Amino acid sequence: MKSHLLSPLVVLGASGLCIALASAAVTVESSSTSNIVEVAPQETTPQRIANLKLPPGFTITKFAELQNPRMIAINPKNGDIYISQREPGTVTLLKDTNHDGRADVQKVVFTRKVAHGLAIKNNQLFIVTIRELYKAPIKADGTLGAATVITNDLPDAGQHPNRTINFGPDGRLYMSVGSTTNAANEQNEENATILQFDGNGRNRRVFASGLRNTIGFGWHPTTGRFWGWDQGMDTFGDNTSKEEINEIKYGKRYGWPFVYEDGKLNSHPLPPPAFTRADWRKLTTSPTLMHTAHSAGIELTFYTGKQFPAEYRNDAFIALRGSWNRNPPSGYELARIHFDQSGKPVSVTPFVSGFLLQNPAPHVKWGHFARLAGVAQMTDGSLLLSDDTNNTVYRIAYGAKNTPRRNVAAIDARKIAFDLMKAPSTIRVTSNTFANGGTIPTSSSAYGQNISPDLHWTGVPAGTKSLVLIMDDPIARSPKPANHWLIANIASSTRALPKGIKPNAMVAGGMQGGNLLGETAYYGPKPPADGLDHIYHLQVFALDRKVDLPSGFNRIAIFDAMAKAKVLAKGQIVGRYERKLF
Repeated sequence: MKSHLLSPLVVLGASGLCIALASAAVTVESSSTSNIVEVAPQETTPQRIANLKLPPGFTITKFAELQNPRMIAINPKNGDIYISQREPGTVTLLKDTNHDGRADVQKVVFTRKVAHGLAIKNNQLFIVTIRELYKAPIKADGTLGAATVITNDLPDAGQHPNRTINFGPDGRLYMSVGSTTNAANEQNEENATILQFDGNGRNRRVFASGLRNTIGFGWHPTTGRFWGWDQGMDTFGDNTSKEEINEIKYGKRYGWPFVYEDGKLNSHPLPPPAFTRADWRKLTTSPTLMHTAHSAGIELTFYTGKQFPAEYRNDAFIALRGSWNRNPPSGYELARIHFDQSGKPVSVTPFVSGFLLQNPAPHVKWGHFARLAGVAQMTDGSLLLSDDTNNTVYRIAYGAKNTPRRNVAAIDARKIAFDLMKAPSTIRVTSNTFANGGTIPTSSSAYGQNISPDLHWTGVPAGTKSLVLIMDDPIARSPKPANHWLIANIASSTRALPKGIKPNAMVAGGMQGGNLLGETAYYGPKPPADGLDHIYHLQVFALDRKVDLPSGFNRIAIFDAMAKAKVLAKGQIVGRYERKLF
């Protein structure tokens, strides 16, 4: 892809010819001190969430639990939420259909490897992977029509493969393409840039260059000025190089890899032909504001809602993922970027903090229970915040009337359904596939055929109007417990389920809900090689009524519905599956 813009990768030599720079590896200067600081993952508990620090009047609660949530896009028409999940390579639709502050629909709507950046325009969802840009029409129920490939020749990835996209006030699509290295010359002029496309995602060009990794970017709501948060270089010391907030302008260079912060020169990469580093500094646009090194800003959003106090309007929020090479660690919080009346950023302050823990366990100096990735404004003016490490999406609201209903917020999501629901009678559950307390066969695991086991039960009491099946793994680290299977409104006369129930199938009058992956299906055991013997609980509940649930309902929706009904009886069968290493 050619461009008339001179990026840091293509410069004019003395003869006026374009000269591509060769790649050069970076080494750390002997005078710098680079600390590798392990920040160990910790469990996300209700008490730790309650201890998070926010400004007065604000609350933070769990909105959803799903695997590896990253970028967030909200449909402005109806508030439907789309979240990319980089590791499973999916995009999941979330809905809060009863407006109680928790997602009750969780449904996979798109699958491609390394799906990441999302943007919505003209009722179409745009999705970017490493090399491809897709668009798909959004249906009335929030699911997607057939996706089409707009382009499949985006630059190869390296250290920063996570592209993000957004539409500007001009109707054009903008994409962040990070650098392939920490600090070295690039061979492709589209790396370490912001690319600009037309409104259909075609006809791209380099809009701005010298940007190491500007994942988070957006436009000030009143001025329309374009701002981006660029991640500083690693391994140059605890305080170098700082995160940069840049005003992104067409044709400008922002220094990387030769210039960083407010004009400091990096001696590691080879200088461009016919240019000195001092010359390159003259060509560089300096940041408007800087922040603590290695905080690792990810998604950025400007606040335009009316739920928060007026002082927050037109400020930006940035999800700070957190450092791995700084002592003490930095980031691990949602920060507020305050803009003055002229639309200029003047300060960065913590907004939600406390995810970083000091001495959380014996022999653990630093821990965290979230590494933040995405942030977006919902149509009601609250914020969503994603943690892709502990598989949680949070909702941040202001004012008592905007907090979740008590019965939903009080549910301890670490407990399996059997322990949460009280019942006066017991149902006996058996299986021909495995004995109670026995080993689940490989055919019913995610390592085998991933087919559901058969189930049989007796002891359903008179007055039962429907049955519910829930399969939980309480040993999983996050989400805890991991949900593997949901079926609601099974006919009260049913006494068995066959082996190998297919995804989306109606089961004896009932409907399947979304598991931890957001798929409407059984998800078999897939325990990690952690030395633990994982235990899987297949639980059957008899209710005094049928429950009203939306298509794609999730675990929290089941709890909410069962809380309104009466549980007449319950039973379970427990299976074990220990991962075998070959």
